[in-house]
Amino acid sequence: MQRDSPFFSALSVSSFFSALGSEAIAQIASLCTSRKMLDGETLFLKGDPGDALYGVRRGQIVITTTTDTGRQFTLNILGAGDIFGEIALLDGHPRSADAIASGQVELFMIRRSDFQELLKRRPEITTRIIELLCERLRFSSERLEEASLLSLKSRLARRLLKLAEDFGDEIDITQEDLSVLVGAGRETVNRQLQKWRKGGVVELGRARVKIIDSRRLQQEAVERDRESG
Repeated sequence: MQRDSPFFSALSVSSFFSALGSEAIAQIASLCTSRKMLDGETLFLKGDPGDALYGVRRGQIVITTTTDTGRQFTLNILGAGDIFGEIALLDGHPRSADAIASGQVELFMIRRSDFQELLKRRPEITTRIIELLCERLRFSSERLEEASLLSLKSRLARRLLKLAEDFGDEIDITQEDLSVLVGAGRETVNRQLQKWRKGGVVELGRARVKIIDSRRLQQEAVERDRESG
C-alpha cells in the first residue's frame, strides 16, 4: 500500500490509529474501500451488526438516536477527517445509534472480518490497540469528572467551539439537538443562547448558530462552577 494514498493519510491523523506506527497504518490502509452516499441515505441503524469502521472523506454523517416515544435526537455530527466505529472492529457488537448522510458523502470503510485477519498476522497491533483503549478509558473518566464541575454555560461554550472546529463558525444544528449534546433542557440552553445573542457573542437562526465572538466563548468555556444545567 502506497503511503501517499488518501486512506493512509486519513488513518495517520486519526487519534486512534496514528500511534500504531507507519508500517501498521499502511497495512490497515490496504484494507480500506470507498463508499459514496446520497443526502439522507442511511449508513446503519441502531441494532445493526457492528461489522465495519468508517471514515468521512467528504460531507457529513449525523449520528442520531430515537426515544421510546419516537423523538429523534442528534448525538454527534461527523465531518471530513472524522473516523467512527473503531470499537466495532474489535467487539462486533450491534450499533448503538443511527448514522445518516447529510449532503453528498464519501466514506472509506474497513470491514471487521478483514481487520480480524490482519490482527491474527500482526498480534503486536492487538497489544497496541488494547493500550490505546485503556488510554481512552482514562480520558473518558477524566472528562466525566470535569463535566460534573462545569456549568451549563461552560459546557455549551465548549460544545459550540468544538463544532466550529469541525464545521466553521456557522453551525447548522437545532437547539433541541444542542441541548442533548450538552446534557441540559432545551429551555435552559435557549436562555443561555439568548444571553449570548444579546451580548453579541452569537447570532441565532432557524436550526443555526453563528459564532460572532469566539474569544468570549473561549473565556466562558474555562469557567468552572456547580451551577446546574
